[in-house]
Amino acid sequence: MKIISIAFVVIVALQHIFFMILEMFLWTKPIGLQVFRQSLEKAEASAVLAANQGLYNGFLAAGLIWSACHPDPVVGKQLQIFFLGCVVVAGVYGAATVSKNIFFVQALPALLGIIFVVLQSQAV
Repeated sequence: MKIISIAFVVIVALQHIFFMILEMFLWTKPIGLQVFRQSLEKAEASAVLAANQGLYNGFLAAGLIWSACHPDPVVGKQLQIFFLGCVVVAGVYGAATVSKNIFFVQALPALLGIIFVVLQSQAV
């Protein structure tokens, strides 16, 4: 169970590193335009906001990696639940305001991560 919970934490962290790269560095490039389905003009107008959003995604990834590597397993699990919870909230908000797909791409993996972290905690 521990391997599964850490795998979900790492997967969500990697997703957020990818989101950070997309939003901070590829927002106005062809891949960014395609992923976010926007025109170059709209992307250029919102590039500063996207970079700020990307930075926050980087912070979430850093927190998730920290939680997975924390030397105290109790503190690590608490951090995992906190940062995964932040991702769930952001994913639900994004699904409600931007696209329903955000729930499945962002919130669902984090929610599954929380479930496995909690199950692992109860199994010990």
